[in-house]
Amino acid sequence: MSRSWVRWGKPLTTTGRHTVSESLKDRIAARIAEADDDLVGLSNWLHENPETAWAEHRSSASVAEVLAQHGFAIEHPYLGLETAFRATLGDGPFAVGFLAEYDALPGLGHACGHNLISAMSVGGALGLAQVAEDAGITVEVIGTPAEEGGGGKVELIERGAFTELDFALMAHPAPEDFADAQPLAVTHWHIAYSGRAAHAGAYPERGINANDAFVIAQTAIGMLRQQLPAGVRVHGVQTRGGEAPNAIPAETEGRWYVRAETTALLIETEERVLRCFEAGALATGAELTITPESGRYSEMRADAEALAFYTQNAQALGRVFDVAPEDASMNRASTDMGNVSQIVNAIHPFIGVGGEFSNHQPGFADACVGPLAEQTLRDGATALAWTALDVARHRA
Repeated sequence: MSRSWVRWGKPLTTTGRHTVSESLKDRIAARIAEADDDLVGLSNWLHENPETAWAEHRSSASVAEVLAQHGFAIEHPYLGLETAFRATLGDGPFAVGFLAEYDALPGLGHACGHNLISAMSVGGALGLAQVAEDAGITVEVIGTPAEEGGGGKVELIERGAFTELDFALMAHPAPEDFADAQPLAVTHWHIAYSGRAAHAGAYPERGINANDAFVIAQTAIGMLRQQLPAGVRVHGVQTRGGEAPNAIPAETEGRWYVRAETTALLIETEERVLRCFEAGALATGAELTITPESGRYSEMRADAEALAFYTQNAQALGRVFDVAPEDASMNRASTDMGNVSQIVNAIHPFIGVGGEFSNHQPGFADACVGPLAEQTLRDGATALAWTALDVARHRA
């Protein structure tokens, strides 16, 4: 059935060697419209029941269940990861993979809009499946846990995922629409100093102050920033600084990220930042332990031709791409989708939900539900499916 939200405008055809039949795109849009209640319901349920990295048991099951109800074959768990799944439909020679993210942020819920990412990817897959046989496409949805610092896609790659795909795609909520994501490469570290407790008033000389070690490290990082290349980011939080003001802290912990334009520059920067943390240990006598929280996230290698298809399709739905480059900084946010783009043609456009808040703010979580968010969901699912069809037909 048709819905009033499908904003058609002029007939949409691709440029290049092939022209995609309008009837196929009509069928895709109609199928997504038919599934509207399921898609909005999925997005809302995920938003109301946030689960953080590697704990997305109900979330991954809920996303997979919607796909199973619509005829997809499900592998869950997938490649030994309990909160990953793979859903497949069709057997065409061109394999398209929609990626679903569903982990929430600690304390902030879905302030990065992963509830919408899952619903858009599911919707796009349902729409594309409607024409998969005619277009010679195999449709997959891969549920990827722990994007928020846990490196779920990195882990999946190490276990052999994504290599069978010809094209991978997803859309990410943001305040406004901009197609070309340019995420920075990133390293995630857990930092811990171990010292020796003592009474801060009576016997301070007997202690080894683990909190002082952290202060020295952060001071060194602050001074290092002047010498770092433009675009490099070093930031973090101390999650444990001590238990009482009259006790020398024996244990402190924190989480720190290093970001850079490329993986090569990231590795070079890591060495300089590591020396800052080592300085804290050297100066205080505390023992330093640095534990990677995931594999490195790579920079994004976006498929330029596919992005052009996506932009055209999104504009046909009424989406507007008029953000000034200096205001589009969300497209630098790191993602393990960058790692996927290193092994398969991929896109990761940002799609706007409106409002005054940016990602990772409580107000942005609020913006990821409601009528505007639902319209974003429909537009995103449709634009992704149309783009996948364009790419498949153009590269057949």
